Amino acid sequence: MEIPASVLKNMDRTIQSYEDSAREYNAIVAGHRPPEIVDALRRMMQSVPAGGTVLEIGSGSGQDADFIESLGGIVRRTDAAQAFLDLQAERGKKGELLNVVTDALGGPYSAILAMAVLIHVDRAQVAPVLCKVFDALEPGGVFLVGMRIGEGETNGDYQTVYWAKDRFAEALEAAGLRLQWDTQWIGRKDVTWAGFLACRPRA
Repeated sequence: MEIPASVLKNMDRTIQSYEDSAREYNAIVAGHRPPEIVDALRRMMQSVPAGGTVLEIGSGSGQDADFIESLGGIVRRTDAAQAFLDLQAERGKKGELLNVVTDALGGPYSAILAMAVLIHVDRAQVAPVLCKVFDALEPGGVFLVGMRIGEGETNGDYQTVYWAKDRFAEALEAAGLRLQWDTQWIGRKDVTWAGFLACRPRA
């Protein structure tokens, strides 16, 4: 399926904004993660067998990957912004460029993680992205995703798409992913977030 030029333009603008602000962003989030995210990561890892690989889409500064590794996980760190990969490389962590909309995901993985990443994906592109996630998971594999909850979208330096919680749950199910657990919390600047843990059924 061909991706419209307008979608690619918005995506490129968002990625460039992260390229320009990676260090500033890292300074804001460094050293603290909401307890809801920590809990969600622990839940995800309960489904990952020893030696199983986790694909992280949008690793950013790498805090979540660090935490997963502290629990014994093996993480493939990726991001669409080279600046974030450079930040991680400065402390000896290797990552790869990956754009979840335009690139193949590889696999199969025991788990896929995308925290605050699909909020930047055009609404019409989310369904094909979720199908790619399904295909990249091994049977029984899990997908943990964090989304902004609300209506509409904003298009400043970053394209940010908001979802109603039940609508995103429906999108997961439509891609063949079975919702196992979800949570909701209030983040910085009073933004409402939701986390969803879904699995690819074994049969």
